[in-house]
Amino acid sequence: MLAKNLKWIYLIILSVVWGSSFILIKKALIGLTAFQVGSLRIIFAALFLILVGFKSINRLTRRQWKWIIISGFLGSFFPVYLFSFAETEIDSAVASILNATTPLLTLIIGAVSFRAVFTQNKVLGVIIGLIGTAGLIFSGASINPDQNYLYSFLVVIAAGCYAMNVNILKSRMSDISPLGIAAGNFSALLIPAVLILYFTGFFELAEYSSKTEWSVIYVAMLGIIGTGLAMIIFNKLVQISDPVFTTSVTYTIPVVALGWGVLDGEVFSLWQLISALIILGGVFIVNRSKDIISRFRKQAT
Repeated sequence: MLAKNLKWIYLIILSVVWGSSFILIKKALIGLTAFQVGSLRIIFAALFLILVGFKSINRLTRRQWKWIIISGFLGSFFPVYLFSFAETEIDSAVASILNATTPLLTLIIGAVSFRAVFTQNKVLGVIIGLIGTAGLIFSGASINPDQNYLYSFLVVIAAGCYAMNVNILKSRMSDISPLGIAAGNFSALLIPAVLILYFTGFFELAEYSSKTEWSVIYVAMLGIIGTGLAMIIFNKLVQISDPVFTTSVTYTIPVVALGWGVLDGEVFSLWQLISALIILGGVFIVNRSKDIISRFRKQAT
């Protein structure tokens, strides 16, 4: 019972934190390039996690490091840069909506590669959630015709990386502490991120404008809270729940992101609200203990 309640608390926290990440990326891109935003985000997260989790890093075995590195690149490195580039062309809210393809990809990858078993509820919930996501996408496209939706494929690729990472965490890394996973991930990513940042010319600037300074502050918030703390919570959520419930956070993230978008002047329509409610309905169905489809069949007979 405790784990059941705790996973919902973790889901809500992650929804708020990660739902706010998209607007922070948008603000950070005002004074920084996509490569700089991605690199600084990893660096801030790495420094924070190494500081609080260095003891957990020392406990990692050679076998565990193999999966730690793979998980780090799939779950953090590639998605961080992909989202930064995507938001140079599409709205922050749209990016968060497209991120909701993660549960479907998790379902497919889990069934094909990891022999995961999914109930009818989970399949139905994912489908309903994706219907709501499609509604959000089309309604957003209709009121933002100037956006380049080719960049949306970058978000879908990032979602695929998340999906593979979740299945790896569940099937290969359940014996590693959440802090150990997060700290290990970003300690492995620190040097590549610093090298990329160096080649962007970031360290060669004689002085930084106020826009750049504020962008760095936004990225620091994004790295420490939106990535560092959130990854610890996310890894814990993976260990006390299943992959589809874990990635259900991508259904609730758009609701938070759309709220920030409205506050930032982005257009929010009635159809987007309806679609968001459909998404939340999908999350509810995914986590129903009783099989809804079977119950309807019994009532019909």
